Amino acid sequence: MSKVISDKIQNNPKYHELVSRRDGLAWMLSAIVCFMYFGFILLVAYGREFLTEPIAAGSVIPLGMPIGVGVIFFSCVLTGIYVHRANTVFDRLNSEIIAEASK
Repeated sequence: MSKVISDKIQNNPKYHELVSRRDGLAWMLSAIVCFMYFGFILLVAYGREFLTEPIAAGSVIPLGMPIGVGVIFFSCVLTGIYVHRANTVFDRLNSEIIAEASK
């Protein structure tokens, strides 16, 4: 990439919007995932009685199992949210930036 095109991209307000929106979403989703995982680990460390209770009377499945599966599932959902946003909003902005830089 030439210096001229690189300068056009870096001076484009859409580029700054793209970087800002992408970074904001990434940090927010990362914070949610960290909060979930650390919360679950703290629950494992300090709430064993709660996690070992059965999910229903006579059940052998403890509450910790569906909670752990929920943490993993929710992490996958958050990844899907980021991929969806990247494939729609971020890719559109990226295409506009490239088109404007190529002029």
